[in-house]
Amino acid sequence: MSDAEPLAVQVRLPLDRFELAVDFATTHRVTGIFGTSGSGKTTLLETVAGLRRGARGSVRFGGETWLDTDARMRVPPERRGIGYVPQDSLLFPHLDVAGNLKAGRGRAVAGGHDFDAAVQNVVRVLDLAPLLARSVRTLSGGERQRVALGRALCSGPRLLLLDEPMASLDAALRRRVLPFLGRVQAEFALPILLVSHDPVEVQALCDDLIVLRDGRVAARGEPRAVLRRPDVFPMAEHEGYQNLLPAVVVETRAETSRVRLGDGTRGPALTVPRSALPVGGRLMVGIPADEVMLALEPPAGISARNAVPARVESVAAAGAFHLVTARIAPGAPPLVAEVTADALVDLGIGEGTDLYLLLKTSAITLYEDAAADPQPASAASEDGAAPAASAG
Repeated sequence: MSDAEPLAVQVRLPLDRFELAVDFATTHRVTGIFGTSGSGKTTLLETVAGLRRGARGSVRFGGETWLDTDARMRVPPERRGIGYVPQDSLLFPHLDVAGNLKAGRGRAVAGGHDFDAAVQNVVRVLDLAPLLARSVRTLSGGERQRVALGRALCSGPRLLLLDEPMASLDAALRRRVLPFLGRVQAEFALPILLVSHDPVEVQALCDDLIVLRDGRVAARGEPRAVLRRPDVFPMAEHEGYQNLLPAVVVETRAETSRVRLGDGTRGPALTVPRSALPVGGRLMVGIPADEVMLALEPPAGISARNAVPARVESVAAAGAFHLVTARIAPGAPPLVAEVTADALVDLGIGEGTDLYLLLKTSAITLYEDAAADPQPASAASEDGAAPAASAG
């Protein structure tokens, strides 16, 4: 993935409990801002958007300076070329879906964009055609998020800011909306700054991850590697950490599917809840770290359908537990298991140990890779169609 236009943020802003003080630059296509509630994530996004007037420092994007308090320069939000999707969507209630999508026509045309072509592309990518004539008052939570995202994209932004795009949705709706965010990431050539407290979301979408704690940058790097850090993992676990691994469907059965981890050619195969994707379809497999059991020998006579051979890469203490990071497939990220210190001692597990990871089918969640295997609108609908994930 090619680099995006550079974004450089160096700002300080006093808040109630602490001071937001960040200094970072990024050229990644999708940069995640991760942290627990109250860590300063939304304030940072609002500062980049120009909605926080008290910030000191600088914000630069591409070849433009949007904020430089030393030079007394501040570009207003409407002139920054930003598409901003806040947590509560903020759709125009008196307009239908089509009217909301057209709300940014003036800005898009002024920026030299083909507005009609942009709307057609957004409607296609986000499967909005069945919703165009509906009042936004009748939309479900997931549909509202898709429309809000579409409205921002139709305005022809140079930078997309997403503030907790799935925070108001329940777990089932999150699994259905996540593929649409994946489509946006793949189909639109614009950088995204994504605020989230969802470990699955940032693993699935982000190339780079910045962790905020009390207004400061506590960690940064490749999302999976950052979330596995002992000082970050307790935060990620509290928010619902899952190992998120790429896979390819290799067999479909009556109640389950078989997928192969990694690129679909060399990795181990897993029995998972039944996927709606055909053989060859690409998806993501979610496995909670606290649902992974370890064994030194191939198990027999147990209910878990999956025993995956692996080699331990590292063992690290994280709060009351230890994290065992094990490599399971070429081309796939390592998998993290959460175990007690007693289990480590009893099994003699350390770096380089060969073992088996035991995974229950019912503990695995499937996330369709909609960018690679786009489904018809009926398959992605939130009103009575099959969900993009299941728990067998």
